[in-house]
Amino acid sequence: MAETFDTILINADIVNHDGSGKRDIGIRNGRIAAIGSLATASAGEVIDCTGLHILPGVVDSQVHFREPGLDHKEDLETGSKAAVLGGVTAVFEMPNTNPLTTNEAALADKVKRARKRMHCDFAFWVGGTRENINDIPDLEQLPGAAGIKVFMGSSTGDLLVEDDAGVRSVLEKTRRRAAFHSEDEYRLKEREHLQVTGDPSSHPVWRDEIAALQCTERLVRIARETGSLIHVLHISTAEEISFLADYKDVATCEATPHHLTLCSDDYATLGNLIQMNPPVRDKRHRDGVWHGIGQGIVDVLGSDHAPHTLEEKAKPYPASPSGMTGVQTLVPIMLDHVNAGKLSLERFVDLSSHGPNRIFGMARKGRIAVGYDADLTIVDMKRTETITHEQAGSKAGWTPYHGKQVTGWPVGTFVRGVKVMWEAEIVNPHQGEPVEFLEALPHLKNKSA
Repeated sequence: MAETFDTILINADIVNHDGSGKRDIGIRNGRIAAIGSLATASAGEVIDCTGLHILPGVVDSQVHFREPGLDHKEDLETGSKAAVLGGVTAVFEMPNTNPLTTNEAALADKVKRARKRMHCDFAFWVGGTRENINDIPDLEQLPGAAGIKVFMGSSTGDLLVEDDAGVRSVLEKTRRRAAFHSEDEYRLKEREHLQVTGDPSSHPVWRDEIAALQCTERLVRIARETGSLIHVLHISTAEEISFLADYKDVATCEATPHHLTLCSDDYATLGNLIQMNPPVRDKRHRDGVWHGIGQGIVDVLGSDHAPHTLEEKAKPYPASPSGMTGVQTLVPIMLDHVNAGKLSLERFVDLSSHGPNRIFGMARKGRIAVGYDADLTIVDMKRTETITHEQAGSKAGWTPYHGKQVTGWPVGTFVRGVKVMWEAEIVNPHQGEPVEFLEALPHLKNKSA
């Protein structure tokens, strides 16, 4: 008797941990049930993917969706709409909302807001502060928690833990991998006078490469001393890449599409739109981050999607806020780099799916494998499109890549077996559920209690 599935995807090139090849995928009850030749099987829906590549669902492990408290810029629904329009199936959202995500009630409120309202699956970073240090062991085990996030540089003041003693206190309490914004607050304060009013190109002069490297060196030393695992977000300097190569036992790191694509020359045309923390820097540093991609030092990609309104971004520097949109453009920007020969499609999958699975311990996500969630990113590697503001699913409504032509485009997004996006249309909205993590699964927590 022929096997029956809910959905079968046929004639696609599957890119996975075991390489690339033409195979079919059978989906049943939201999970991958079979991989291979399914010519004799039947399904409620059969989708012909001739000419397309199917990747494990892309995970963006650093986004700011601004809800609650700042939802004039973005909210969980609009941010996740942008995600699935861009082929992203799960996101980890940051704690610098209002109120801050620093306690059990705030996390539970976010999970409640997100469930069945977000278009993709989700987890929320919990801010590590001086005030909640004793609660960290419990907070990082809660449903929907991606782990603990610490700001060592003043990108978000109320979450700032800039001193070694404070960072050590946080890491002494963590058991999961903690994420860090690594810029040295002391050096930033010393160099604040280097900001030039009206000139965003002075941003990387103020927040220079030494501020990033010094902080990362301090962080790794404390991680070694406390026996902790750390994740350094948005690496922006060549020096950090060289340094972290020797500390892969404790430290993983993330690169962003904007640090791989833009450089300081672009301030002349894009100005405040590319003002970020840490900054977009000169070509030497962009090349250095690419070296980290090529050498396997970089573990994951994250967009650091951090939208502001155009009115806010139009304020004269440095009154303009740091942050840009990015979750919707992560996949097309990186596929364009694949087509340009900067990395292989398999390496992109390693950075966007296998990497998050490996370093964060995601349960049933990050691979195309039987028993895993049917999270799939379907792309046309030959399609050439132009990125525009008008495509934006984000409430902010703009992208720094407006007018940029790219080759390689997301055409379909499946979240746990449901076709959520197809050909730039949301076809089955609001499927979002919390991502589960191996180190926080209820039956494993009970066993270790």
